[in-house]
Amino acid sequence: MLSLVPRCLCLMLVLVVAGLSTVTSRAESPAPIDRRALVARHRIVWDKPNGTIPLGNGEFCFNADATGLQTFAGNSLAHWGWHSFPLPAGLTAASVPSTGTFQQGRNRGPDEFPPETEALRGWMFDNPHIMNLGRLRLMHADGRAVMPAEITSIDRSLNLWTGLHTARYQLAGTDVKVETCVHPSLDMVAVHIESPLVASGELQVVLDCPYPTLNNSEWIGNFSRTEGHATATVRQSGQRIDFLRTVDAETYRVALEVGPECVLQSQTSPAANGLLRVSAQGAPAMSLVCAFYGTDLPDHLPTFASTKEACAAHWEAHWTSGGAIDLSGSSDPRWRELERRIVLSQYLMAAMASGSFPTSENGLVGIDPWRGQFHMEMLWWHLAHYGLWDRWHQAEEALGCYRRFTPSAAALATQLGYRGLQWPKSVGPEGRSAPWIGNQVLLWKQPHPIFMAELEYRLRPTRATLEKWADIIEGTADYMADYPTRDAATGVYSLAPSMPPSEQGITRDDVFDLAYWRWGLDRAQVWRQRMGKPPVPLWEDIRRNLTPLPVHDGVFVHSPEWTNTYPARAVDHPDPIGVLGMLPPMESVDGETAHRTVLKVWQTWDWKKTWGWDFPWMAMAAARVGEPQLAVDALLLESEDKNSYDARGLNGGWYLPGNGGLLYATAMMAAGWDGGPTRNAPGFPADGTWTVKWEGLRKAP
Repeated sequence: MLSLVPRCLCLMLVLVVAGLSTVTSRAESPAPIDRRALVARHRIVWDKPNGTIPLGNGEFCFNADATGLQTFAGNSLAHWGWHSFPLPAGLTAASVPSTGTFQQGRNRGPDEFPPETEALRGWMFDNPHIMNLGRLRLMHADGRAVMPAEITSIDRSLNLWTGLHTARYQLAGTDVKVETCVHPSLDMVAVHIESPLVASGELQVVLDCPYPTLNNSEWIGNFSRTEGHATATVRQSGQRIDFLRTVDAETYRVALEVGPECVLQSQTSPAANGLLRVSAQGAPAMSLVCAFYGTDLPDHLPTFASTKEACAAHWEAHWTSGGAIDLSGSSDPRWRELERRIVLSQYLMAAMASGSFPTSENGLVGIDPWRGQFHMEMLWWHLAHYGLWDRWHQAEEALGCYRRFTPSAAALATQLGYRGLQWPKSVGPEGRSAPWIGNQVLLWKQPHPIFMAELEYRLRPTRATLEKWADIIEGTADYMADYPTRDAATGVYSLAPSMPPSEQGITRDDVFDLAYWRWGLDRAQVWRQRMGKPPVPLWEDIRRNLTPLPVHDGVFVHSPEWTNTYPARAVDHPDPIGVLGMLPPMESVDGETAHRTVLKVWQTWDWKKTWGWDFPWMAMAAARVGEPQLAVDALLLESEDKNSYDARGLNGGWYLPGNGGLLYATAMMAAGWDGGPTRNAPGFPADGTWTVKWEGLRKAP
């Protein structure tokens, strides 16, 4: 983990510039999808000056505004770029519980911090947090900032097929063209600028690095603060300069290299605050690359031209492999918007959610209210879709968090008096949960590694896959078997206490967790069978004797204590639909009850008070119970910002779980699911309004 503390460094660099199988609803053998045309239909076009488009490689993301840089807004973020503020006075590292809780013994209710630890609690919630590594922006030669009002005639777009962002506009009436792209395997942005203002020296580029903050405005960080961080030049030769950034006790590195048309000149003084200028040689264009690294920088950085070429090859390979869905033959006028969301969601997840750790709900765009930490219950929504789109390699490194977190998960279970592995909740890369009342009783994060292992095994049914996941599944299931409480008189097991996915409070035997617990324990036994091991009797006893799913008036309800699910609790996540939607059929879930539940939820839920992934959750459930029209309607339901997708395709303008959920749902609706209807695209209506061509997708469990 890179943990950098707020030290306001404002180092400024001023560049004074001189064939996969296809299935459709038609009987004849169809032609393969024209993937290039499919992707080209939905290139991102956005003329908002401070609207940022993420340019990323899954691990690092440069968010570019309409200038092609970060002149008005935009952050440079990486999955390795974390920072922690200094501990409050009087506290040391030994004061911080490594498991994220002071609780001792089994769960009785909410996870509460002792009153005297309020300062520590606040620090633990805020740290670690994701940090802005630096920004590149335009500046006038006299040091004046370029303002949005000076930029006119904006024409900027992102070519999804090549990953190249092109911005054309006029600055003070003079043409400017900026091309920007991110290297596919290096945490590096490459920029090429053409303008008469380059040759005259009027147009400059500034690189500065902020002291970390928790704000999420145009940029993350305080760029005016000069204390708390430092920047040292560690290398300067020819066209390149490298810096060591020290932010509290942690460090990272920044390198900037310019093309041969520029000469780097260092000017360091307290008054200049580390100002560096690049003299122009009268050329009408300039290229530069800027790299960020948590460890040593590469000895050689690729040029803009080679980066542009590598970026194009990377994205073409992305779009020509894995799955594709083409809806252009449909007569329902909503086809284009649904197809746009599908294509752009594939881009966004690959650009921000295919790196070394699971992503936050805001991806690598900004910092969300949870400080950019990732939620282990949301891991499913960020990564499960890769299994259906046959791009599992994009999920693998992030799924390594289960291996990395195994020691802390074992320590947490032991501290609370349970066997096995208890997975944390809201975490950074060290795996310590941020304090929250529901950390220990929000249960649905627990079976996720079993689901992920199953997705991988469906793609790679090998001994290596079995052994890769075996101890994680064993530890996960051991905890799941130790958590329920048994009624001595009836022999029935209960999940008590539990907080359902809707997070509306703490109850017992919530409907979704009862179903997910059964499914998880069953799959864990299947895993043992695949490995030639005998079943675990306790797992089977609990699976068979968990209390039945709560039903009231013929439909599933949140819990036996919350039978007023409709309409009193008809807000937030509609948990009752998940038992036969996200989860496949199982013997304890009655299909007719599930069908009635789907219809009841659709009629009574307040869809303006939900979250982005609730709509694909409903689509999955509707598809499984034979309501394909409802499934499509759920995906496209107008619900203010909750089910909107902005010009970038980002759900609600910030919420990646909605994008990941959309991809899982649409792949399932197109390719089908185990035991489902055999017709093409069983999750779409068969009335002729939707023509669904797809290829390269895998069935859902």
